Amino acid sequence: MNQYNYMTFKSVSYAMKVEAALKSCGINYKIIPVPRSISSSCGLCLRFKNEDMESLREAIKTNSLVYENIYHEV
Repeated sequence: MNQYNYMTFKSVSYAMKVEAALKSCGINYKIIPVPRSISSSCGLCLRFKNEDMESLREAIKTNSLVYENIYHEV
């Protein structure tokens, strides 16, 4: 069973910038509405698998991108 994490953003534009940068990184992700159990000022979040956490953080850092928080699925 895959466990997912959710990356939230302060605005839709930040979510779109991260999505654009990740298209060429080979990381499996999906942009989805923020789950009700997570509060965020933006309505979108990035869902990704636990095993992609380090690759995702490296891509974020390399591209100087901004995110709000990362939530772990329980």
